[in-house]
Amino acid sequence: MGRANAIDLKFDWNNQYTVWSGLIGGFFLQLSYFGTDQSQVGRYLTGSSVSQSRLGLLMNGLVKIPMQFLILLIGVLVFTFYQYTKPPIFFNSYELNKLEKSRYKPALDSIYTRYDAAFLAKQKELQQLNMALDQGDEAKIDLQRQKLQVADTETKSLKKAATDLMLKNDGNADVNDNNYIFLSFVTRYLPQGLIGLLIAIIFLASMGSTASALNSLASTSVIDVYKRLIKKDASDNQYLSASRWATIFWGVICIIMALYASKIGNLIEAVNILGSYVYGTVLGIFLVAFYVKQVDGRSVFIGALFAELLVCITGYFEVIAYLWLNVLGCLLVVLLSLLIQTIKEAKPANASN
Repeated sequence: MGRANAIDLKFDWNNQYTVWSGLIGGFFLQLSYFGTDQSQVGRYLTGSSVSQSRLGLLMNGLVKIPMQFLILLIGVLVFTFYQYTKPPIFFNSYELNKLEKSRYKPALDSIYTRYDAAFLAKQKELQQLNMALDQGDEAKIDLQRQKLQVADTETKSLKKAATDLMLKNDGNADVNDNNYIFLSFVTRYLPQGLIGLLIAIIFLASMGSTASALNSLASTSVIDVYKRLIKKDASDNQYLSASRWATIFWGVICIIMALYASKIGNLIEAVNILGSYVYGTVLGIFLVAFYVKQVDGRSVFIGALFAELLVCITGYFEVIAYLWLNVLGCLLVVLLSLLIQTIKEAKPANASN
């Protein structure tokens, strides 16, 4: 079905997932995430020594690779499961139930009937493919793959017809059900005790990551903005109050960003897309600070603003795949900072001449 074609060696700026975008763009993304993100600071500060903190950070990076593989493998396994078990025509039951109660119910019932027939036809082609695979007949395998893809296209067209009905019934309907597939599988097919455990784990992970993010945002807001620009000699109680208000402020911002991210599509992909808009710029700032000592803070700040603007424009118009935005942002910050610093140093020389 083409869902396990993970290796694509073609170099294409517009293809989101190739070996090159993964190795190069992904390298810059992960370097920024593990090297500059404050969520990592909270992890290695819990170490009792520098060596333990280093070991924890290193293990965090190494464990992420097999962990990410297993997460994606779950998606492949769920996809395989639904080749043999009829999936709902749309996984977001809320939108589907809303459509079933609307004036378009007769049209939806007709789509249901055709969907059942299309799935049975797909099952026949799938069984033929299984037989061909058991026999090792390559010619028959290729033929059955083509037939199976045709049958799969029919089921996809019927799903498209159902989502079109949803939009007719409600123009604001959410017709992207990617984030409901796994949850639907869990609630339908897993034992109740395991469902409760899984939901508890999801809440635990989300609360932990959200808490560290809010803590980091509030701390940087108070230390870098409130303490430096607003009140330099405030009392501890004033700083504590400012920190609480900053937490509330960033909490609201995070809720807004979460609602926006839910509209993008797959949440794992959405996190990387949104991160790619800023991670390259942040990494560029750190690289200039560590390795280009002659550039002052103001030049870096101005260069980062222009770099971020160019990254946002490039990403908005989809000039390149989003993973390359990490490379673009980093290089732009370094180059623009050097350019601005050179211009600043040249001005006094010109003035004296």
